Order: sequence, then C-alpha cells, then structure tokens
Amino acid sequence: MEAWIKIVAHYVALASEAMAVYFILAGIVQALWLYVRQGLRPGGGHRVLLAMRRELGHNLSLSLEFLIGADVMNTAISPSWQDIGQLAAIVGIRTVLNFFLHHELGGTAGGEGGPQT
Repeated sequence: MEAWIKIVAHYVALASEAMAVYFILAGIVQALWLYVRQGLRPGGGHRVLLAMRRELGHNLSLSLEFLIGADVMNTAISPSWQDIGQLAAIVGIRTVLNFFLHHELGGTAGGEGGPQT
C-alpha cells in the first residue's frame, strides 16, 4: 500500500510540474499574441504593455502555486529533515516571489498593472 501511495504521489507531482510549464508557456503565448494583435497598432503603446505584463504575471503566479504543490508532493513521498528544510526554503522563496508578483499586478485579479493607491 505504501509503495502504491508513493507512485501516485510521484505522478501527481509530475502532473503539477507539467501544469506549471503549461501555464508559463500559455502566458508567454497570450502576452505575445496580445502584443501582435494590439501593440503593433498605432497608439497601442503603454496600455498594451501593461496588459501583457498582467497576463504573463497572472500565469506566472499560477505556475508558482503548481510548483509549490509539486514540491510538497515530492517531499511527502520520502521526507527527511534535509528534504523538509529544502522544501521550507523553496516554498518560502516561491511564496515571496508570488507575493511581490501579486503586489506588482495590483493585488486584484483585474489589477491595472501596478500597486493600488
């Protein structure tokens, strides 16, 4: 039973990492498509860049959450004190990155691309 749980946890972690990669790629494609569609037009400028940053930022934030989940699953498979310490450091760094990314995006799902005033 324990071996089966480890196998399932491994594949869940792998799927979570794959989803993170998917969301990063999707964010890049969406941002580039937005630029091609609107940024190359006259007058696109700054507004389009803010929209691109918002699209990419939201996808990066979501991918960070999936990566944290994958790290937790990988540590749950075979926890040692060293693994737990590494997980704490990784989750801490990714959480701080996600916090500042969220702050940069305006703190809301429909943020204007900058901190709220």
